Amino acid sequence: MRIEAYTQVQQIYKANKPGKTQETKKGGFADQLQISSIGKDIQTARTAVAQSSDIRPELVQSVKDRIQAGTYQVDAESFADKLFAKYEELR
Repeated sequence: MRIEAYTQVQQIYKANKPGKTQETKKGGFADQLQISSIGKDIQTARTAVAQSSDIRPELVQSVKDRIQAGTYQVDAESFADKLFAKYEELR
């Protein structure tokens, strides 16, 4: 076997072998999020509700004062009507 022939064959394969190419960075795509104006309004409303108090102290204090004074009266029929109306509203 001749070593010279081996070297020549090796050079042929190297010539046909694709070289490493440097990949260029293409303008890639980026994820985007767009929120509609309705979505922004809903978020603003949620924030406002979350920051507001569930209890209105001016109403609670007047009821507490009437209970302590013994003047707080509950009309059973009116209470039942309101309770039934709320039940119907939720159904």
